[in-house]
Amino acid sequence: MKKTIKIIAIASIMLIALSAGAYAVLPDKRGPTEVDAAENNPEMIELFRVRFENKLGGKVETTLDAGAAGWRQLGKVLLPAGNVAGKGYTASSWAPEGCIAATAVNAIHVKVRLEEGRGVTLSFLPKELYEEPKNYNSYYARSASIVTDIPSGTLFFGGRESPLIGNKILVSRGGGEAAPMAKDYKPAEGDTLTVVVERPKRYPAEIEFENRFGGFVTLRYPDGESKVIAQVLKPVAGVGRFGGSMYADVGRIRANHTGVICISTSPLGVIGGFQILPDNHGMSEEMFNARLLTQWMVIGPTSVFDPSLEGVAPFFRYFIRPVYIEEGPAGRTIGEMMQQFIVQVRIKNGDWERMPTAAGRVDDALKDVTHVRILFPLEWLKD
Repeated sequence: MKKTIKIIAIASIMLIALSAGAYAVLPDKRGPTEVDAAENNPEMIELFRVRFENKLGGKVETTLDAGAAGWRQLGKVLLPAGNVAGKGYTASSWAPEGCIAATAVNAIHVKVRLEEGRGVTLSFLPKELYEEPKNYNSYYARSASIVTDIPSGTLFFGGRESPLIGNKILVSRGGGEAAPMAKDYKPAEGDTLTVVVERPKRYPAEIEFENRFGGFVTLRYPDGESKVIAQVLKPVAGVGRFGGSMYADVGRIRANHTGVICISTSPLGVIGGFQILPDNHGMSEEMFNARLLTQWMVIGPTSVFDPSLEGVAPFFRYFIRPVYIEEGPAGRTIGEMMQQFIVQVRIKNGDWERMPTAAGRVDDALKDVTHVRILFPLEWLKD
């Protein structure tokens, strides 16, 4: 009898091991489902354009009408790009080619094409990254970057001229007509690169994350529509040292790419924040710590049979950008306040309040946070 039980036990263990192995080699599926189909095929409206002259001292300019009434200068180029960078960060592979792959207060990345499962990228950088920083955890490729004199956290890098994931890039060479970026593109001196900043016409009012295992992630529109579009697979409980958070204030979006929403919990000049990841990215090699530490919230689809959310709107394409207008000596105008993305929390199921301030690595800084929500710009809700 004991021998029979032992054989059955061994067989069960082998079956589990084989099942685990079979699961491990299943296709890494991702994409929208019926519940978020509308957000992933939206009608888009153009907001503005930002163009870069890829040469030393070249202009960085913007226009609200595709240049019909002229361009307004935002800054200049300190260092032009002469190449593209292969073997980009994992999430770059999930962006559309020739489009913005990541938007942040400290860098904007473009996916040029896909090679060997990784994005080939080109970057726009603020003045703080003119010299390669020490102990910099974020993706950095100097030769494949257009470095500007624009400060981090302002204008194109976290100001009102910030782009969104999926915005297309137009390229003009030798004074020729601008055309979508080609897959074999390599920047040359004198090229003009134009970012066409568009956003969905129908815009939500907020996304709410119920910060518990199995918590609902709810998308709400100003017309009263509300739907659960994901679930929380791992709640966030702490904050950590995420590069770039020193350029974003408390309760501000620090970065958004096809595999992350990064939120600052620290004042300007201080590092601290947490991240929201889709489930498959949370299992990638470079995100191993997300499975061990408390600084990451992991979200997944509403059903275990649905694909993962990498590159899927409204979390990781089209809808989020790091805009929070800094308060000047005279305060913020109503127009500036209406353009902002703001992150709030509920603590122990209480009322909505400002994001708690926490810097550095504090593993239990957010342990009492029961809900997190991203408020979208009021100015965009009227369309």
